[in-house]
Amino acid sequence: MGRTMAAEPEAEHRHGRFLVGLIGRGIGPSLSPPLHTAEARALGFEYEYRLHDLDALGLPAESVGDVLDDLRAAGYSAVNITYPCKQLVMAHLDEIDPDAARLGAVNLVVIRDGRYIGYNTDWVGFRDGVMDGLSGRSVDDVVQYGGGGAGSASAYALLSSGTRHLTLVDIEPQRVEDLAERLRGSFPDRRVETAGADAAAAFLAAADGAVNATPVGMAAHPGTPFDVADLADTAWVADVVYFPIDTELLVAARARGLTTLDGGRMNVGQAVAGMHLITGVRPDPRRMRAHFLELVEARAHSAAQ
Repeated sequence: MGRTMAAEPEAEHRHGRFLVGLIGRGIGPSLSPPLHTAEARALGFEYEYRLHDLDALGLPAESVGDVLDDLRAAGYSAVNITYPCKQLVMAHLDEIDPDAARLGAVNLVVIRDGRYIGYNTDWVGFRDGVMDGLSGRSVDDVVQYGGGGAGSASAYALLSSGTRHLTLVDIEPQRVEDLAERLRGSFPDRRVETAGADAAAAFLAAADGAVNATPVGMAAHPGTPFDVADLADTAWVADVVYFPIDTELLVAARARGLTTLDGGRMNVGQAVAGMHLITGVRPDPRRMRAHFLELVEARAHSAAQ
């Protein structure tokens, strides 16, 4: 693993052509290509986004370094990394942003002067969604369900945004115990603890808000991870699931009159941060969110036919 570097490199307004890719498994349905390319056109860039699905290539996740080398040789400017390669790719990088190093996961590799520089924009996407959608609301005490990849990013974002007490809940207790231990090392002045699902209701009742960072709520995993009735009337609810954009959890929370944050905010936020790192120009977050919602609606309509 390479040394860490400054989290925000000096931006360079680089005109020209950007060739960007995504490496992962089962990524055919990804909305990243149309989301990135539409915004790039609006910014006046020539920008192509290609998928490199390990399933289609017949390659194991451990081959991510070789695939990355092939893309560098082909002239790529940057490569997004998703499941199951966010940890594996780190061994192949020349530099790693400090936040990505603390998270232990990289979802963007920028190729600069032939060198690989790794970033994690997932946590930035969630943080920006919280700052925009919960402006003026307390995030001091939060309960989060889920401690996997998305959960690691959202937990890190919450603690970076001022959460003082974070309770982690997961069906695999050891997973959140490990995450809690890592987070305590990065945020020694915060209280990070874990709770079993049976004891979580008491924590929910005292919380300012709750986050679902599990797959529960996706089309293939219907249901809700917790009962919104356990939350205070002033609480907020955030979800990382973005298809469907209106999960059962968010619908139930809104029926109670609670403020909600949909999973599209994190998805768009990480894309905004990623494109900024790639091009040196900050995209328009609201324009990207509007386009993202159009893409999700189109996919939902297609799935319903």
